[in-house]
This record gives sequence, C-alpha cells and structure tokens, in this order.
Amino acid sequence: MDSCGRGTEYRHGKTYEECKQLAEDFTTQLKPKIGEDGKLAWSVLLETVNHDELVYKLTLKYLRRDGYDIGNRDRPEIKKL
Repeated sequence: MDSCGRGTEYRHGKTYEECKQLAEDFTTQLKPKIGEDGKLAWSVLLETVNHDELVYKLTLKYLRRDGYDIGNRDRPEIKKL
C-alpha cells in the first residue's frame, strides 16, 4: 500500500468509510445485547466483527462515544456506564 486515505482499501477490500459504516451497524446491534447481559467480552466483540481489527477498534470507539465503559487490559469487557 503506497498511500493511506478514505478511498484506500483495507483488509477484506473495504474502504475506511465502509469500515466506519460497518462499525456503526455493529454498535447498533450490540447495544441491546449489552443491555440484556450487562456486559460483553472483547473476545465476543472480536468474533462479531469477524476479526477485522479496524472495524473492532472503530466499534469500541463508537461504544465509548455512546456512553459505554469499554474496559481495559485488566478488565476486557464492555459495560453501560
């Protein structure tokens, strides 16, 4: 990859904008599950996003933006604040 940008293809041939949209969709999907169970493990999130690191990180970012505690390396789980 010679350059980075919004139109550059990342893993699985998706652009950054497509990854952002996927992350928003996953965030919307996961909110009710976190509400029901009280928490969601990072490993479950990683499986949900099909091990796509960029979408995984963006999903965590959007969950934090929407008022969720995304945990840390000692407590790898997501909870509603």
